[in-house]
Amino acid sequence: MPNRQSGFTLVEIAIVLVIIGLLLGGVLKGQELINSAKVKNFAQDFRSVPLFIYGYQDKFKALPGDDLKAVEHLGTGTPVPTGTSAGNGAIDGYWNDGQSAASEAVIFWDHVRRANLASGPFPINTNADLPTNADGGRIGIQSAKPVADMTGSYYICSGGILGKFAKQLDITMDDGKTTTGSMRVGTWASNALTTVAESGTGTIIDDGQPYVVCLGF
Repeated sequence: MPNRQSGFTLVEIAIVLVIIGLLLGGVLKGQELINSAKVKNFAQDFRSVPLFIYGYQDKFKALPGDDLKAVEHLGTGTPVPTGTSAGNGAIDGYWNDGQSAASEAVIFWDHVRRANLASGPFPINTNADLPTNADGGRIGIQSAKPVADMTGSYYICSGGILGKFAKQLDITMDDGKTTTGSMRVGTWASNALTTVAESGTGTIIDDGQPYVVCLGF
């Protein structure tokens, strides 16, 4: 009897390659959708915080975190800002202050939560009670400029955002340039942001490294 050679025909190989291509395409598309959803979550954080301020001001004619009549407005046990800067119309402290700092940037979250404008526990007893973004990085607000040439009255900052998402955020919400405009991306040290460019020469954003993103409004 003649020997038959075993193996795949060209048609069978072509079918397998098509199937592999479809699977890879599905995986890549799925990852693209996951990344897009994550960027949308980050963007929603930045869009929500101004609404907390406007909602609180509409209800109480005061600034959350800086409200000297917070007990009257929100009930017994509500923290009230202290010191010479209390009631000055600014959110003093820094976006990443810990619970123990008891700064206005921390009290802000207690006030907007008690006012039913934001979700989350109150009183804020531990750092775990402070808000985080979709990747677990801190999100917060302050009145001090993160970068000297930024404009606005308040600045929202969100930490631990990978470079690839940070660049997409700037494209979605600002001018696509991470060192200019109302949104900036960089590293945080000594209560200031050192911006990093999205492209070009020198030090540029690494897609796989976490950064701080700040937005002024």
